[in-house]
Amino acid sequence: MKLLLLGRGKTGSLVAEVARERGHQVEALGSAENANASALRKDKLAGVEAVIDFTTPKAVLGNIEACVRAGGNMVVGTTGWYAELPRVRQMVEQAGTGFLYASNFSLGVNIFFDIARAAAVALPMGYTGSIQEIHHVHKKDAPSGTAVVLQKVLKEAGGVEAKIQSVREGEVVGRHTLSLDSAGDSIVLTHDAKSRRGFAEGAVRAAEWLAGRRGFYDFARVWRELR
Repeated sequence: MKLLLLGRGKTGSLVAEVARERGHQVEALGSAENANASALRKDKLAGVEAVIDFTTPKAVLGNIEACVRAGGNMVVGTTGWYAELPRVRQMVEQAGTGFLYASNFSLGVNIFFDIARAAAVALPMGYTGSIQEIHHVHKKDAPSGTAVVLQKVLKEAGGVEAKIQSVREGEVVGRHTLSLDSAGDSIVLTHDAKSRRGFAEGAVRAAEWLAGRRGFYDFARVWRELR
């Protein structure tokens, strides 16, 4: 596959490395090379099977809009834009392109969501829930997109909205902890990312899955279909 990667940060660079290991052709652009989404024109995307975005909350919406206008398929790992999800979905469906997004492309995190969904049965039974997310000091958005999705999972499954505590320290890749407390006991579930490689592998496999598809997809709904 021919992939266009937006973002040369730590995760973006690893996405490019993993994609090449899996036999794909990758062009990576930094912010200066794609100022105001200038690289996402129809002529520039000729032959590109998927655009993968690991940029910033400030840049991602412009990139999405430009890519959809140009008719390109897109995988988005950037968070901090989910207030615009309904509008983006409508845009993608009207354009007839393929779009797949995730708060977190790690397969482990998505398994963690499923475990949390099962554990949410505790919330209407006298337990209180809280979420703590810890990330490196360079992370732009807080709370993390993963924590927001975890909060949504708990609300849907348990009917209670858990509070989120966000911590930014050192070079922590990403640690999410769900605590369920009652007078009698506590249940603590943690996902701790050892490196960014899990995110990168998930994003590349997501781009492979999206190839040739049209429609708007949430990675949490399709990750079991990856190969």
